[in-house]
Amino acid sequence: MAANKALENIPLNEKLNLTVQEAAAYTGIGQIKLRSMMKEPDCPFLLKVSSHRFLVRRKELEEYLKSKNDLSEA
Repeated sequence: MAANKALENIPLNEKLNLTVQEAAAYTGIGQIKLRSMMKEPDCPFLLKVSSHRFLVRRKELEEYLKSKNDLSEA
């Protein structure tokens, strides 16, 4: 249990992958918008873990956002 507690305290900017909830908190983008972006073909920051579990690759998300000026069409 202590190991799990330690893992929970890792800062978001140090995690390799984020949950959608963590990515929303990290970026300020809503979960619904993030999920919509993740449904786009060839989404660069989507990591499919299983048929129902998806993670966000933090570095790829950061690079994606740096390249965008408008997310309203994303």
